[in-house]
Amino acid sequence: MGGIPILSIANVVSLLGGVALFLFGMSLMGEGLKKVAGSKLELVLYRLSSTPLKGVLLGTGVTAVIQSSSATSVMVVGFVNSGMMKVRQAIGIVLGAILGTSVTGWILCLSDLGGGEGLAQLLSTSTLSGIIAVAGIGLRMFSKNQTKIHVGDIMLGFAVLMFGMQAMSAAVSPLKNSAAFLHLLTCFSNPLLGILVGLVFTSILQSASAAVGILQALAVTGTISFAVAFPMTLGIAIGAAVPVLLSALGANINGRRTAFAYLLIDVLGAVIWGSVFYLADAIFSFSFMDAVMTTVTVALLNTVFRFATVVVLAPAIPMLERIVCFLFPEPKEQAAQTAEFDRLEDRFVQHPSLAIEQSRIVINSMAAKAQENLLHAFALCGQYTDAGYREVEELEGVIDRYEDKLGTYLIKITRQELTRTQSEDVSKYLHTLNDFERISDHALNIADAAKEIHEKKIVFSAAAADELKVICGAVTEILSLSVRAFLDSDLPLAGRVEPLEEVIDGLCDEMKLHHVNRLQQGACTLNQGFVFNDLLTNFERVADHCSNIAVAIIELKSDTFDTHEYLNSMKDLRSGHFDEYFKEYSARFSL
Repeated sequence: MGGIPILSIANVVSLLGGVALFLFGMSLMGEGLKKVAGSKLELVLYRLSSTPLKGVLLGTGVTAVIQSSSATSVMVVGFVNSGMMKVRQAIGIVLGAILGTSVTGWILCLSDLGGGEGLAQLLSTSTLSGIIAVAGIGLRMFSKNQTKIHVGDIMLGFAVLMFGMQAMSAAVSPLKNSAAFLHLLTCFSNPLLGILVGLVFTSILQSASAAVGILQALAVTGTISFAVAFPMTLGIAIGAAVPVLLSALGANINGRRTAFAYLLIDVLGAVIWGSVFYLADAIFSFSFMDAVMTTVTVALLNTVFRFATVVVLAPAIPMLERIVCFLFPEPKEQAAQTAEFDRLEDRFVQHPSLAIEQSRIVINSMAAKAQENLLHAFALCGQYTDAGYREVEELEGVIDRYEDKLGTYLIKITRQELTRTQSEDVSKYLHTLNDFERISDHALNIADAAKEIHEKKIVFSAAAADELKVICGAVTEILSLSVRAFLDSDLPLAGRVEPLEEVIDGLCDEMKLHHVNRLQQGACTLNQGFVFNDLLTNFERVADHCSNIAVAIIELKSDTFDTHEYLNSMKDLRSGHFDEYFKEYSARFSL
């Protein structure tokens, strides 16, 4: 017997190059298919998975489109991690993803198309791949339609995939004449060793489809028997869980449960069908164990194994959920804001429609909290408590974290390919994010003023107290208008903000003059004056930020964002309902 088979350097480089082309082609084709399917693909995935059967079917379909069970499962881990999906729903989709990834193997069977004369030559893999590559690059380079460009990506991805498969097959073809290699393969027919090799190989490649593709490339040499292919197929299935497990390292408890469910399903499938098959072989001694595998039979074996696993485990989804919940018990306490931040999943950035929807939910929560914080601060001005002050202080810290998390997340989204509507939404959130945070800052400033009033036992005159009630009412109203307009994208409501902001500016100027008169008359002291002016400054700043929010809502709908131009034109022309609203609020909030 000769030594251990060693491929020439040229063969090794060709093999590695084929693997690289294979992985790149699969990625390119999957991304193109996903984009042609539309930005709603991932939304459909999580919204239409209410039953186990729907989850399995959707998981299969989506994975067949994006050509990666790992990508589908990583996406699902993100859904669960963000609270959009329950673990039980996710397990159904994971089962479907495990089945759907076998589609790639059938695509690779096209590499069996050989040459010949006439029409047969035109249908050969090389000719077909070349034609598709030329058509794809033509669409990619010369088309301006985005959908056609993505179709070009699909065609190029397919061609690269086929060339990669051919390169791998050519690189390993010398092995079919190597006695040493054939002897080595007999070791892989040992079930445990074959599973281990498949597992390690897939873990390194981070792709079950790529591992099956290489097994198919080896099958072309005529050296792979069923006894070798079966345990390696089991190991490949288990190894496919590695990238999903890695994606869940930073996930919350439910995200980790979902990732582990992928591993659990594959391990159970391998144990169940491996045990059944080898027990049956021991009893009946199957004659096909030495049958030579082809690319088609490798694809068939892979599909049958995965289908059988899904059929057996789909009815056991509740049990699988209980197992992963037992292995990963729920922590006793979780902060509410942490659950909110979990929505901002980095896994969703590649799927802008999902990322923007999650950002909308989080920034809406931030807006509501900013409004709540200001109202708490107003309450402290009337009746101060240390507990109330701490509440304002803590909520302000939470809102600061909202700004940091959302700002970082939204910037990541802007780097993706966005539709016009998506761009408008992201721009609106980015423009208003700081305003909500600043409103909360002013709430803390007002709480500080209330604390000073309490500690120094400052008592305002009856006239000053009445004026403060009026301005507090006006600021409460403008904040309510701004938040409601933002949450509902309500343009008419946003149009009411600027007239009220001008009324508040006038009120602040008038109150300052009144306070100067009271100081001159001895009705108020300097200490009262300092706190009074601090309050007015913060009220005025809150109104300014409300104005900014309203401008963002209105201007971004008209594809422009020039705050000064908008405000100047509105005040100079006094057009539309501006005067009507100004008179309404002037009468309502008068001193």
